[in-house]
Amino acid sequence: MISKKEVEHVAKLARLGLTGKEIEKMQKELTLILNYFDLLKEVDVSQVSPTSHSILLENVDREDIFKEESPETVNKMLAGAPAKEKGHIKVKGVLG
Repeated sequence: MISKKEVEHVAKLARLGLTGKEIEKMQKELTLILNYFDLLKEVDVSQVSPTSHSILLENVDREDIFKEESPETVNKMLAGAPAKEKGHIKVKGVLG
């Protein structure tokens, strides 16, 4: 069984505040989950090829084509923007 200290450590990493009762509940639930992993380790998968998905997935790409908008459309879009700069919508920086 997972120790109380281990549950508290995982809760701290996840920034979760758990009560004593919740810690006990998590001890039992996490122990059951880890026991299930032990059960899965017993399954013979030697004849199964590794996959990242159970179904074939394909990324759908489209060509990025510039489309000139009418001045009326541009003005309507800019009218609803909270901040504008040089004819563009101004947004907060994402990368710093």
